[in-house]
Amino acid sequence: MINNLLLWAFYFMTLYAFIPALVSRLFGFRVFKKGLADKEIALTFDDGPDAEYTPQLLELLARYDAKATFFVVGSHAEDKAQLLKRMHEEGHVIGIHNYVHKSNWFMLPRTVTRHIQQTNDIIEQAIGIRAAYYRPPWGIMNCFDFRSSTRHQIVLWSSLFGDWNVKLGAEQLTRRIMRKLRPGEVLLLHDCGRTPGADAEAPGEMLKALEYVLEEGTRRGFRFVAIDEMMDITERNEKKRKEQRTPMWKKTLIAGWLVYEKAFQAVFRLKHGGSIFHYRKIRYGGKPLELADGRRIVKGDPVIEIHFDNRKLSSIAMNSKSPIAATVKLKRETEHGLAELAGYLAHDEEAREAKAVYGVTMVHRGADRIGFELFPLPDGWFARSSKVYLRILMRVLTNNKPGSNDLKPQILIMPMNRLLPLATDEKQQFAALRNATRTAAAPPAVMREDGDPSPMRGNTPAL
Repeated sequence: MINNLLLWAFYFMTLYAFIPALVSRLFGFRVFKKGLADKEIALTFDDGPDAEYTPQLLELLARYDAKATFFVVGSHAEDKAQLLKRMHEEGHVIGIHNYVHKSNWFMLPRTVTRHIQQTNDIIEQAIGIRAAYYRPPWGIMNCFDFRSSTRHQIVLWSSLFGDWNVKLGAEQLTRRIMRKLRPGEVLLLHDCGRTPGADAEAPGEMLKALEYVLEEGTRRGFRFVAIDEMMDITERNEKKRKEQRTPMWKKTLIAGWLVYEKAFQAVFRLKHGGSIFHYRKIRYGGKPLELADGRRIVKGDPVIEIHFDNRKLSSIAMNSKSPIAATVKLKRETEHGLAELAGYLAHDEEAREAKAVYGVTMVHRGADRIGFELFPLPDGWFARSSKVYLRILMRVLTNNKPGSNDLKPQILIMPMNRLLPLATDEKQQFAALRNATRTAAAPPAVMREDGDPSPMRGNTPAL
């Protein structure tokens, strides 16, 4: 009986813990652990922040114009909001390292989720945005952690050095780091020693070693960057390889799609709305929509119909390593693009008469956080055909099959009095929204009174 129980326990741990850890570390399945760069090296620091050592680390990084990613432990960060704010203001990236430094192997999936959410809440309260990156303690993952990769980019490392052990000493640590000082490396160090198995004074030795590494690395022409920049650089460099592997039929299909966009813009007289949006003024033709502030959009009201620039969309999709990477990049472009669009509309006398900006979106997670209001798109042939259209498009652009639950069209509405102020101070308006956008406008259509849209006329699918 005991032998059977032990055997089943072994089977369970193999499926729950050992295999996920193996495939993530050896094969990089759904994780980012090493980049493809010419002179960039990613610095990452775990277990902080620490009231004594993290400020010293920030001063050292600033001295060499180096950027880093800090994977913070929530229980260490919750009383250090000013330190988190300083990290963010000095250009560093903040990621999640659980609320307490405990292995995911020994926690239930819902407990891991709670750790991530609780830590993310602390980060958001301090800097106004939610973290997009996650590193499990000790890099140990269970099978349910891969589910988190749809919400956060999991980041591991290519090199670690045992710097949590104070007996290692600065001299030996320096030699270890210098042996791994190569472009594309993701280096793991620790700015706090208040975790199980670590020495409280160890970060002091790490700082001594890091100062030499930064000085020598800078002399050699290396740049020390945060993980988001390393991922962007990697995507750009992998683009060359991807272009060489892209089949001719796919290139032809995408080229034809972009030609169609130009024709669509000419026929329907779309106006340029910045680097990512096009727009036109139309009369709303659907059922009344009740907005949160009590206003109503009714049939005949002037609205601005927005469209994504398909050339930009295809560039993001083709140059992204994965759907989550495309979403992160699309988020940034959308934030900037909405502010640009607001500027164009503010100077368009005809557009200023519109009551709202209008569109249809396929992937709408986070749209409400940047000021949009969502309304369900009535089931009809347009909604169903849009799903088929987008599935094919995503398959062509990303080589990934979208899930059926991700493609439920909804109507997007943002009142003009909410959009136009974005043109005045883009940086301030989006400070609290940088991690919220996972939405793009899909082929818009004018709604008939029966609730089913008129034939598909848009050219703006969403990732």
